[in-house]
Amino acid sequence: MSYTFYLLINLKTKQVNKFIQHPVFKIISEIADEQNREAYVIGGFVRDALLNRPCKDFDILTIGSGIDLAIKVAKRINPKLKVNVFKNFGTAMFKWKNLEVEFVGARRESYRQDSRKPVVEDGTLDDDQCRRDFTINALAIGLHKSAYGKLLDPFCGVDDLQNRIIRTPLEPEKTFSDDPLRMMRAIRFATQLEFHISEKSSQGIINQAERISIISKERIVDEFNKILLSRKPSIGIKLLEKTGLLTLILPEITEMKGVSECEGKSHKDNFLHTCIVVDNVAQNSDNLWLRWAALLHDIGKPETKRCSAHGWTFHGHEAVGANIIEPLFRRMKLPLNDKMKYVKKLVMLHLRPIVLAQDIVTDSAIRRLLFDAGDDTDDLMILCEADITSANDERVRRYFQNFKLVRQKLKEIEEKDAIRNWQAPISGDLIMKAYDLKPCREIGIIKAAIKDAILDGVIANKYEAAYQFMLKKGKEIGLVLNSEYEK
Repeated sequence: MSYTFYLLINLKTKQVNKFIQHPVFKIISEIADEQNREAYVIGGFVRDALLNRPCKDFDILTIGSGIDLAIKVAKRINPKLKVNVFKNFGTAMFKWKNLEVEFVGARRESYRQDSRKPVVEDGTLDDDQCRRDFTINALAIGLHKSAYGKLLDPFCGVDDLQNRIIRTPLEPEKTFSDDPLRMMRAIRFATQLEFHISEKSSQGIINQAERISIISKERIVDEFNKILLSRKPSIGIKLLEKTGLLTLILPEITEMKGVSECEGKSHKDNFLHTCIVVDNVAQNSDNLWLRWAALLHDIGKPETKRCSAHGWTFHGHEAVGANIIEPLFRRMKLPLNDKMKYVKKLVMLHLRPIVLAQDIVTDSAIRRLLFDAGDDTDDLMILCEADITSANDERVRRYFQNFKLVRQKLKEIEEKDAIRNWQAPISGDLIMKAYDLKPCREIGIIKAAIKDAILDGVIANKYEAAYQFMLKKGKEIGLVLNSEYEK
């Protein structure tokens, strides 16, 4: 969706009192006047108020000490209200009801070439607005008595909101060189708001893209995750590719770009296909890690791409892609825990339901899918359905019809056989006791045979059936039941 511009503003007086009726603004105003100081709400709240977007974060700018103002405001709201003070940054914040209110003193900044951490000095409102990343984030509304409700817009941010443009207040080259993370933020805002980046700012990102190397992976990933969590992530993914940032951040994705011809046949552009798949998943799930799986599901294709007499093949790309996940997560400082395992699993299994949708769906195949996917079966199905991006409408219709059959069979088999997150009815300890064994290869043989027999529908997923099968298999491989063992 695009956000409706909601500018309730008197264009002559630049008054926006409609937006600052919250009690906390009144208290800030009272204290600012008592202290004869200037105070403003600035940045995201103003932008989002004008776009009629919800915002629970208030950034309060004051001339002088933001910490001092925060403490006094919090005390007047509630003497017991806790204020978190960050002296090194000259900021303080408190949470009140469902709000997070942060205070900072106006400042000017200067940067060293090798760092995005600025040298900070006290400044004026103008200085502070100049240091902001984008014109739409430099908007401020006065809270002190002499300027209460007045919109201060030195860089025509209101016009940029109306024209749906992301633009830097100062020269883009300097803005992005000083703090290269702003390049990611520009693309993130363009994605979230579905705005355009101005031509000059876009060129500035292209020219300064290499500077992203001084930004920590954690901060890059934080912005990238916000892009992935947007309504249409492909906007940001394509902008990252266009500006050269994606090659520097996630080269595995840009390696999928392009189309080649083989034996008169060409394959689809797997980069563009991936963008569509991510958008398709975004329409059906807010799960960040499912969106990561969609982004990475075909990263094994460049390595497995082969030209054959029948055209291009990508045999085994799911296994190759799954093996890329852990080093990629490690490099990007993404979590090396169950989230990584989840993404790796979905990448590894993403072809399985598609194969089932092409063939006659057998109970055995469904049991094995449930066994391998476990609690992630439903997410896997969302990914696989998102992966159907053919231009052939009839083919797409046929796949989705077959997917309905696969989903129905998954439900029936799960209800009947309880395979999802399956636990073996016969444990290794029981096998050792039954045959008086120490840990050995034969135990694994029997356990695997029982699992296969259950998944193939040879025996029921019940203790008694599995026990009898154990006795049969043990006899086949020459094991002798312990005479003292009692079932």
